[in-house]
Amino acid sequence: MGRLIAMTLAYLAYLLPTAIGAQKQQHRVQHGPCSYTFILPEVDNCRPLKDYQFTDAPQRDSPPEAENDASQSKQRQDQRERPSWQERKLESLESAMENNTQWLQKLENFIQENVRSGMEEIKRSAVHTQTAAMLEMGTNLLSQSAEQTRKLTDVETQVLNQTSRLEIQLLEYSLFTNRLEKHILLQTQEISRLSDKNSFLEQRLLALEARYGRELQSLQSEKEQLQDLLERQSQLVGQLQGELESSTLNSTLLQSQQAMLTDTVQKLLTKVNHCNEVSSIPKKEPHHFRDCAEILRSGVKESGVYSIRLHNSTRDVEVFCDMTTEGGGWTVLQHRRNGSVDFHRGWKDYKMGFGEPSGEHWLGNEIIHKLTSSQEYSLHVQLKDREGNEAFSHYDRFYIDGEENNYSLHADGFSGTAGRTSSLTHTGSQFSTKDRDNDSCTCKCAQLASGGKPCLSNGAAHLPLSKAVSL
Repeated sequence: MGRLIAMTLAYLAYLLPTAIGAQKQQHRVQHGPCSYTFILPEVDNCRPLKDYQFTDAPQRDSPPEAENDASQSKQRQDQRERPSWQERKLESLESAMENNTQWLQKLENFIQENVRSGMEEIKRSAVHTQTAAMLEMGTNLLSQSAEQTRKLTDVETQVLNQTSRLEIQLLEYSLFTNRLEKHILLQTQEISRLSDKNSFLEQRLLALEARYGRELQSLQSEKEQLQDLLERQSQLVGQLQGELESSTLNSTLLQSQQAMLTDTVQKLLTKVNHCNEVSSIPKKEPHHFRDCAEILRSGVKESGVYSIRLHNSTRDVEVFCDMTTEGGGWTVLQHRRNGSVDFHRGWKDYKMGFGEPSGEHWLGNEIIHKLTSSQEYSLHVQLKDREGNEAFSHYDRFYIDGEENNYSLHADGFSGTAGRTSSLTHTGSQFSTKDRDNDSCTCKCAQLASGGKPCLSNGAAHLPLSKAVSL
């Protein structure tokens, strides 16, 4: 192909000098993918064709001699007819066109022959080059094929080994799956059995719920009946207890009156028996004891109800004297045992006192004030619970103020096993009742202390104890 292009360029270089200095004419030829452009020479400044002799000119229809004769006759005719300048110009152009056409045909034939030969040579060289390349490529392909074959063999071996392992694992998995299926089947059977049992138990449970529901309803109705009966019995017991307390109080009162009558009769008999003897002896004033300590010193050793007369008073007061605790001689201010007396009372009751000295009672704030104002007294608080456990609190000095100071409490010198929280409140505390709360606490201590807070603190007032407060 390169040789063909070189030959074409050489031929064009041969034609170019003839076209310099004149107006150029071009002619383009397309041959396959290649295009050829030819620059044609102008014939205006060229000599006539008869001056040139072409050995390879195309064959004419008439011999040169005839042509020459025709030319000469034509010249003579031209001279005779004297043609115009345009006609001559046209004839020269036609001659040039014919000449150019001949040159183009020759050039086209030459190019086609050269192209054909060049293409054949190119094909031969290309085949040779391609054959060598193909051989080299084949060799490389064979080498690569051998290498790939070896690799494929290795891969195939690995695949076979992996396949064998997978088959073994698959077999193991299959065996394991079979065992699991058997186990699942057993579990399914067990679940089915448990489900049946659960259904049976649910049915029994429903039956039991229905039966127990009926029984519960009957028990509920019986409970309501029993509650009504219990309420009626509680009311009856309360009534009986009230009657019993009143009977006990009446019996105690009768016993006290009987004892007093007996003493009176004995005294009267004594006086009657010694009337004559006594009439000659001047009468003496009867001795009045100020407290139980004087009664003890007079020789009385038995605990009971005795009469004392307060300082600057003409009225006798009955008190209960404890002649056994801590040597005896204790004047009992308060005695609580079984709750037969209501201590939830007002200011007036606590001022004057209530209850019977032989039973549950409160001596009275006014009496305690007059008693503790006459001389120094110590206070002893004896506590006992239902199990028989005992405790006590002892104060070396004790007294309370008058009503103008709300019977304020004063106690010093504490000792004992009950502790301060189970005995008296702090010194200086004012007395409070349910209708007259004189303490500064917002807890309504008087209400918590069952109506009155004379000597015992709130804690002691609520404990289920037998309490005795004595001077």
